[in-house]
Amino acid sequence: MDLDELASVGGFFALRTGTPGDGHAPLARLYAGDTGPLVARVDTVAARLRAPERRVAASIAHQGLAARLWSITLGCAALHGEIPDLGPARLHWDPERGSPDDLCLTGPRPLAADASTIRETVQYGHLVPLAAALRDGTGISPQLLWGNAGSALAGAVRELHTWARRGGRPEVAERASALAAELFAHPDLAGTVHGPAMRRRSCCLYYRCPGGGLCGDCVFDVPPQRAVR
Repeated sequence: MDLDELASVGGFFALRTGTPGDGHAPLARLYAGDTGPLVARVDTVAARLRAPERRVAASIAHQGLAARLWSITLGCAALHGEIPDLGPARLHWDPERGSPDDLCLTGPRPLAADASTIRETVQYGHLVPLAAALRDGTGISPQLLWGNAGSALAGAVRELHTWARRGGRPEVAERASALAAELFAHPDLAGTVHGPAMRRRSCCLYYRCPGGGLCGDCVFDVPPQRAVR
């Protein structure tokens, strides 16, 4: 895998490898119940966005991490025909940093790039336990979190299509779309986005923050509090 080429797709696709920094901890610890780093991340997002509710900050924090996981994995699959083993014990996360310094993978090794392996790596390996950790204490709904996951996956596909057009690599876009179609067939992700533009059917709640607007794929055309009745 050429991680430099992967990073050229965009910031969410970048991945550091080697020795984790002092602030990094394996995501396996978070999923096992040590949710301190996740609480810190939500607190940071809440303060930065002046979120009116904790679940709003939790949603934004969740979508960011989901986007990182899908982008790295789908990007490697589409570009290089293999994916990195992002096992929670190998993937370290620093909640105080942004990409590419938030994630660090130790002992990278390749896995097959089929949709089943991607699902096991990202959806079951990370998104399911991450959602469980976030729901505890925030009251955020599973449907919203799966909507975030679907939106993050669709965003990774769009970025890969843009990169492929720019670089004259149509096969990359084709592989990304084919893999995403299989991933979206799962009941948890099916219906989270729709149409050629992969517009989501739910909202991440960002519009509720002061000065917040609608994301490009939002289910709403107008923020609800401004809707004309």
